[in-house]
Amino acid sequence: MAQEQGETQDTPRLEDLIPDEAVENPEDWASRGVPSDTVDDTAQPALEADAPLAEMPLVTIPWPEDIELTDIQPLEPDDPPVEFVTFDEDVPQVEMGSDNRLSDELVLVFPSDESLFPVRDEFLERFEGLSTIEELDDDNNIARLAAQARTDEELLQRLLRVYGYFDSQIIRSVGDVDAASDAELDVPAVRFDIIPGPRYTIGAVDLGNLAATGSDYDELRATYEVFPGDLISLDAIENEQFDLDEALGESGYPFAAIEAPSLLVDHARDEGDVTMPVEPGGKYNFGSVVSTLPDFLSSEHLSMIARWDEGDLYMRSDEMDLRRAILATGLVGSVELTPVVVEEPTAGEPGVVDIRADLTKAPLRTITAGIGFGTEEGIRIEGSWEHRNLFPPEGLLRVRGILGTQEQLAGVTFRKNNFTGRDRVLTLDAYASTIDYDLYDARTISAIGTFEKKSTLLYQKEFSWSAGLELVATQESERDIDGNTLDRQTYFIAALPLYAQIDESNDLLDPTEGFRVSARISPEISRNNDLATQSFYVRNQVDASYYQRVSENVVLAGRTRLASIPGVDVNEIAPSRRLYAGGGGSVRGYGYRQIGPLNDAGVPTGGRSLVELSAEARIRTGYLDGLLSVVPFVDAGTVGLEDTPDFDTVRVGAGVGVRYHSGFGPLRLDVAFPLNPGPNDGWIAVYVALGQAF
Repeated sequence: MAQEQGETQDTPRLEDLIPDEAVENPEDWASRGVPSDTVDDTAQPALEADAPLAEMPLVTIPWPEDIELTDIQPLEPDDPPVEFVTFDEDVPQVEMGSDNRLSDELVLVFPSDESLFPVRDEFLERFEGLSTIEELDDDNNIARLAAQARTDEELLQRLLRVYGYFDSQIIRSVGDVDAASDAELDVPAVRFDIIPGPRYTIGAVDLGNLAATGSDYDELRATYEVFPGDLISLDAIENEQFDLDEALGESGYPFAAIEAPSLLVDHARDEGDVTMPVEPGGKYNFGSVVSTLPDFLSSEHLSMIARWDEGDLYMRSDEMDLRRAILATGLVGSVELTPVVVEEPTAGEPGVVDIRADLTKAPLRTITAGIGFGTEEGIRIEGSWEHRNLFPPEGLLRVRGILGTQEQLAGVTFRKNNFTGRDRVLTLDAYASTIDYDLYDARTISAIGTFEKKSTLLYQKEFSWSAGLELVATQESERDIDGNTLDRQTYFIAALPLYAQIDESNDLLDPTEGFRVSARISPEISRNNDLATQSFYVRNQVDASYYQRVSENVVLAGRTRLASIPGVDVNEIAPSRRLYAGGGGSVRGYGYRQIGPLNDAGVPTGGRSLVELSAEARIRTGYLDGLLSVVPFVDAGTVGLEDTPDFDTVRVGAGVGVRYHSGFGPLRLDVAFPLNPGPNDGWIAVYVALGQAF
């Protein structure tokens, strides 16, 4: 054998240590034991005299049967003695109901007695929306599922406490077997057996210093609808805080402060005590509005547009309304309103607060440009420059122009917002234009004054109206059968246009619910200077639209328009004042103003009655993060020579559009086809614009 470094040649071998007799007869040799002469007494070193173990005691261990055990004395009983609870076998057990399978991986089971957990449906919907098992993909990974199950169990406990179940039990099972049916599952699943236990009720309710509101206390306390004995709902405890805060703000308490509510649960009583510190801060009436930029927007002007008078009870909604109204002027970039105490409350009498308006100016000059295209109307380019406060306060001056295939215009507009009152607008507009249509061309100068109350993109109003005066001087010429321009006729027209609209829709540019109804009435006097004739007639128009959401992604919309001009023959009305149909805001698929009675050349001449109908489905898609909609539509319209429609020729168009829902409204692209085109109608029409068609 090889030697390792450090071993000596005198080391005995294993074969030398085994006696020959042990090899010849191992069993006999082993039975003889170890010979006494082989024991080397000198092998153990002698101990020193002063060593701790110099005198070794003799230790003997008796066999077990020689050991005598002393009697064990019994323990003295406790005082009072421990009592063990015995369970009554007649106590009913909770019987679990059928499975509520949310997915292949998730099953919830509740007691079969629905009265033990009456919020089951709401609870399931809420849990399903928050469950991590439902959120993440199904990959048949039981380790992943077990980790998610622990998270979902914690979620279930939190949700049960939200509904007042503080002694609930949840049994979590993760595996391949549905315990309710013993049926093998295709994938691993999680089962939660939920025993809700008793539902706790409200004990005491402490609302801090709310009683300091005196005579207002009962009404204010009633707005916080959490009372002793009610079933606990953490949602209600929190949400009712906002109701009380709103009630304080609407009852004259601008400085009211409410801390977040807390709930102290007492398991011995099955109750929870609610504490929500409230400091009303005193009751006040409105004073005036104080502007920090009086030369820009004066205090007097801001007080005029506020919806309160001095001495009215403070209401937070009125304060917020004033803020929105100031922003709607377009003159300020930001505004902060702060109540400032002028008079402290006295015994039984409210104090007075002014509202300080800290204003930051916005850019006042704006340049805008827009371009549109229609296959029948051609290209239309619009541009404008405006200064929104050239004549303070809120005096706007705008210069605008249009360059188009069929229309050119230059105009100037003066507008005074909040004129003599809130939301009232005075507009003076003058323009000169030329129009070149297939039927006629016109050279027009017009001056219009309008006093109105209408909706804006920032402020949609339920009721809008306008009244005005319109003066028009126009030279217009129709075309003969060969398309030649006939002699121009000069018309002088004076009109009193009146307008009213009820708007119950939920959005100005993209409504999904509600309706709109509007009416226009314009008594007019028209003098044909060349023929020395004078006519009186009334132009009337009624529009109605309705919007209905039928599913999360589908809105159905319909529109109708009825118009009539009684009082004169159609030839006594200037061509530009007659009724026409066709185009992007009318009957799509046909050219602008191309529907109506035709002359010998097949060109519409306009009429005295009009009927239009439109219907479309606005369908949201999942493309572009849900910002893209597809809109199939169908339109129909007719124009008659008499003041009542005859429906001799009804033009129908259909098509499909797309909408891109931008932050400022839907961008519209419609492609339409005339289903029964006239002799001069194309086979397709395309429209591009901002906002829905109606």
